[in-house]
Order: sequence, then C-alpha cells, then structure tokens
Amino acid sequence: MSKKYFTMTPAVYLILQKDDRFLFLQRKNTGFQDGNYSLPAGHVDGNERLVDSMIREAKEEIGIDLFEEDLKLVHVMHRNYQIDHPEDERLDFYFIAKKWNGEIENCEPHKCSDLSWFSLEDAPNNVIPYIRQAVQCAVHNIVLSDEDFDSKELIR
Repeated sequence: MSKKYFTMTPAVYLILQKDDRFLFLQRKNTGFQDGNYSLPAGHVDGNERLVDSMIREAKEEIGIDLFEEDLKLVHVMHRNYQIDHPEDERLDFYFIAKKWNGEIENCEPHKCSDLSWFSLEDAPNNVIPYIRQAVQCAVHNIVLSDEDFDSKELIR
C-alpha cells in the first residue's frame, strides 16, 4: 500500500535592492491580493532549480538578467493560511540581488500596475503582510519564518 504525501507549492521571490530601497510591484488582475504591493515572484516549475526559477521570473516580469553568483538565498517562509484552501501549503524562497543587467521594466502590465522603489520605512501600507515580513526578516538576517512568526520588533 502506498502512502499519499501532502504537497507544497514552491515559489521564489526577488528582493531587488538599490541602496536602502527595494523594488516592489503592485498586483492587478490576478485574483490574489490585487491592488497590493508584492515582489517579483513566481512558481517553481518541475525539474527546475530554485535559482534558475528566480532568474527566469526576473526576466519574465521585470526584464532584467540575473546571474547565479549575484543571487543570495536570504529567507524561507512556510505559509499554510489559505482560508479558502487550507490544504494549499506554500514554501517561499526569497533571494536578494544587488546587481543585475538591463533596465527594469514592467513586462507584465496585464498583471502589474506599478513598479516602485521604497525603503522599508517608506513602503506603502498596502504591501502584502507576509511580503513585508519576509523583507524585514531578510534585512535582519532571520532566515526562516512562518505565518505565526512574531515580528513585532521588526515592524515599524
């Protein structure tokens, strides 16, 4: 008899940093958190390394070229609070890059209404909470968190 294992959906997120500012994108027409700010991100395809997925997503969403040596995995978040789909667990991998090639552009205007640089202190209130948490954790060298993480000391 074979045992059925649960599955998780893996995703990669890009924390693109320029000085003390980070690139955020405003979601639209996706059916998830539309109108709120997130990061360039995407799901990991089957048979794809995490870093390759991040490189692909950065090109697809914001038109830049990233190189493996310029990416650093800085945070991992386990999320399991999908109210409508509690069986939908997520494992999110956050990479930071301070170098890239090319000009940043909105390559998916049908899913993104704004690309803007913000410091954490000046970020809009409508940054998705788990995104804000992940960037704050990354800045404070906290490698692992989940939705129950108490980040009160990190939040402004």
